[in-house]
Amino acid sequence: MPGTLYLVGTPIGNMGDMSERAISTLGEVDFIAAEDTRVSVKLLNRFEIKKPLLCYFEHNRAEMGEKIISRLLGGENCALVTDAGMPAISDPGEELVRNCAALGIPVSVAPGPSAVITALAMSGLPTQRFCFEGFLSTSGKSRREHLEELKKEKRTIVFYEAPHKLKRTLSDFLEYFGDRDIALCRELTKIHEEIIRTTVKKAIELYGDTEPRGEFVLVLRGYEEPEEPEMTIEEALEVLNRYREEGKSLKEASRLAAADTGFRKNDLYDLAVRSTIK
Repeated sequence: MPGTLYLVGTPIGNMGDMSERAISTLGEVDFIAAEDTRVSVKLLNRFEIKKPLLCYFEHNRAEMGEKIISRLLGGENCALVTDAGMPAISDPGEELVRNCAALGIPVSVAPGPSAVITALAMSGLPTQRFCFEGFLSTSGKSRREHLEELKKEKRTIVFYEAPHKLKRTLSDFLEYFGDRDIALCRELTKIHEEIIRTTVKKAIELYGDTEPRGEFVLVLRGYEEPEEPEMTIEEALEVLNRYREEGKSLKEASRLAAADTGFRKNDLYDLAVRSTIK
C-alpha cells in the first residue's frame, strides 16, 4: 500500500503562524521534501523536529520527483514544504501532486499561510473574483504576450515580484493597463511589513529615487469598461465654449469640459480647433 504525500503550509514570515497540525505532520512523516533544505532545517530546529530532508525544486523536479514517487509507492510518507507558504502554488510541487494523483498515491494537506490570499485580503481591492498570475516572465516576447492577455481581465490580479524587478514591472503595468489602483504588499507578516495602497503612476513616482527592498505581492485592480458619456459630443463642445467665454484658454477649457462630460480632453481640443478653422 502506498504512503501519503502531505502538503504542509509553512509561515511566510512570522513563525507564530505555524499550525499545530503542520508541526505534528512534519513530526510523523518518514521524510521531508523541501525547496531549500537550508531554509527548512531552521524551521524544523525551531520546533525540534528531526527528519531526513531531501531537496526538491524547479531544476531537479524530474529526477527528485521520481525518487519521491518511488519511496511513496514503497509505503513511506512524505511531507512537501516550500521556503514559505503553500506547496504546489507557483511551485513545482504542482507536478508532484499531479503525478501522485495519476498513480493513485494519496495526497493530503495541512494548510497554512499563503502570500497570495494574505495580500489580497489586505489590499482593499475587490476580492469576490481574482486571478493569480505569479511572476511575470523576464523574456521580452513571453512577457509582452502575458501582459497583453491581461489587458481586459476584469478580475483583481495578483502578482509576485522581486525588489530588483519592481520598477520595470510598474512601468509595464502603466504601459499595458493604464493608471489603475494597486496595492504593493511588502514583507508580509514580517517586522517591516508594509502595505501601500496607491495608483500605478504614484507607485512609480514613489520608487523613482528609492530602491525597493523585500519581496512584493502586487494586487492590481481589474479592467473596468469606460463609462459611456451621458451627452453628445456637440453638447460637450458647448460646455467647452462656455468655459472659453469665461476667458479660459482652449487647453484649460478642454480639460475642464472633459472632467464635466466624460469625453477625452484631446478629442475635445481637436474638435474645437477644427470647428474654429471652419
